[in-house]
Amino acid sequence: MARLESIENDFQSFLLTGSAEIEKRVVGTQRVPIATRLAIYGNGYRSRLIETLEAHYPALLALLGEEEFAALGRAYVQAHDSSFASIRFYGGALGAFLAGYPGYAANPWLSELAHFEWAMNDVFDAADAASVDVQALGLIAPEDWGELGFDLHPSVRRLDLAWNAPALWRALTSAQPHPPPDAQARPVPWLLWRRELQILFRPLTGLEAEALDAVRQGRSFGGICVALCTALAEEEVPGRAAAFLREWVESGMIVGMRTCRE
Repeated sequence: MARLESIENDFQSFLLTGSAEIEKRVVGTQRVPIATRLAIYGNGYRSRLIETLEAHYPALLALLGEEEFAALGRAYVQAHDSSFASIRFYGGALGAFLAGYPGYAANPWLSELAHFEWAMNDVFDAADAASVDVQALGLIAPEDWGELGFDLHPSVRRLDLAWNAPALWRALTSAQPHPPPDAQARPVPWLLWRRELQILFRPLTGLEAEALDAVRQGRSFGGICVALCTALAEEEVPGRAAAFLREWVESGMIVGMRTCRE
């Protein structure tokens, strides 16, 4: 067992760092020398990781083209070992990698597009949960609303995007001409979530983003109202908070309600 573990460690070191220790344990022939045998596995390992990046980032692949994306993939694989039991989770740092990699850092929309695509992957793979029915809101006693907290669907994600990444993604993944990268006057809050098998996303107003962030922080309906008081007249707050909540419930984003004492 110890010998097998040692072989496995040497083979892993070869794949990840190019260590030559494993060559002592491989038999070569004149027709297929040791270096060729090992290259089959080494190249296959890296190719599989690049294929995974292609699957996770279809819009970025379409934008860059196969050749340039493959070069980017090789650079990323060289810099990032796979440390996950499932290959599904490999590639999450590509957005950050693009932001600092020569030749790409000057085009920040590429990094943002990668962040958006990774969020889409997270949304699709998130756990499922039964949504609260809108009729449940009508069963809540008026005196209980202040301390009522809400559980969001596991797929809910929030991003602040400085570029038109969603528009780029939509065009690139539907083989349509894509708009030019366009910087927003200020970052726009975006909401992403899944309903059954459909990934949904839409921009948020600053006010709704503030209310939703309060929910994500575990704050009660009363806490949401407090957050909105900075932008609304006091008499407007409960109605606006209730309208946001109803929209989230109707969209399948709320999966639980509970007493929440802040």
